[in-house]
Amino acid sequence: MKLHSGLFPPGRAWIVLAATLVLLVAHSTVPAAVDVPALVRSVNAVGPKGGGHPAAIAALRQLSQADAVQIPEILAGMDGANRLSANWLRAAVEAIAQRELERGGRLPQPELEAILADTTHFPAARSLAYDLILRVDPAAKSRLVPSLLQDPSMELRRDGVAFALAEAQKLLDGQQRAQAIDAYRRALSAARDLDQIEAAAKRLRELGQTVDVATHFGFLMRWQLIGPFENTKDSGYDVAYGPERDADPAAEYSGKSGVVKWIDHTTQDQYGLVDLNAALGKHKGAIAYARAEFLADESRDVEFRVGCISGHKIWLNGELVTANHVYHTGMYIDQYAGHGRLKSGKNVILLKIAQNEQTDAWAQDWKFQLRVCDQYGTAILSQDRGP
Repeated sequence: MKLHSGLFPPGRAWIVLAATLVLLVAHSTVPAAVDVPALVRSVNAVGPKGGGHPAAIAALRQLSQADAVQIPEILAGMDGANRLSANWLRAAVEAIAQRELERGGRLPQPELEAILADTTHFPAARSLAYDLILRVDPAAKSRLVPSLLQDPSMELRRDGVAFALAEAQKLLDGQQRAQAIDAYRRALSAARDLDQIEAAAKRLRELGQTVDVATHFGFLMRWQLIGPFENTKDSGYDVAYGPERDADPAAEYSGKSGVVKWIDHTTQDQYGLVDLNAALGKHKGAIAYARAEFLADESRDVEFRVGCISGHKIWLNGELVTANHVYHTGMYIDQYAGHGRLKSGKNVILLKIAQNEQTDAWAQDWKFQLRVCDQYGTAILSQDRGP
């Protein structure tokens, strides 16, 4: 499985322009106290497709003249930022810091550490505060990084997990096997990135430990499957076949080549991968459905993160969560995400997975994986989940 690598965010040209303006101004002015709240509000008002850009750029030029002691105030102002304005504000902070350090000045380290410590602040602002602290005081890393192990910022948590993995390895190198196992367990529990999860799991297995990666991620492993239904010439993606119309797991329907009924299927793949070719037979121009019941102990918002090689739809209790009408564009963990709200008690998750008629060797897979988690990627498990 591979990790997601996103494209440049929308508005990149404006980001580059803003950063260039900030750098030019920052290196040609003497720092001065500015009205940070007002200027930050102007920058945060920037919108897509040019909306508010002239006023935001003017505010950014003034903001870049701020004294370094005002950096924490700018970082706090990122709490109200959107994706674009956060990049602009970051550019301003970077320019102010660079100018201050080049002139032999100092950054407000205690205030930056206060920004870092307050987990209610915007994650990108806290990450930048951390970077600036280490820029002026590299030794602070050993003091700060252990506290990042359970950080809500995935960027900062990654540093915390990396440190925990290194400490676990030191224990192992020192022949402290039991302590190393505990340390690797703590690192695994905190890890959210695939490479770190795999690194911790590998070490634990080498140490004779059982590791349930599927449970750590929250992948659904037990399904009911049915199919195939007709999808010749992509004709079935928007057709509401029987499984979409009723919730009876005992029902039978007329399928692509005869009567079809639900079958039970449990995947043994540690990443929750369900191979429909293996479970239902290899079909082209076909639709399959996957159904799972999920028992929740409370009503709560969740994310449904799916990896799927082809077109799919996901419903939660009959409400559409996400739909992605694409075929054979690759597949990886957390490829797509939809948001829904579990109700207390039984919930029904239904997937529709399409297969087209491409004959290329790389277009033969028909598979999916799905996990339920919170916004940070922490697994949320059905109450009846067992081994």
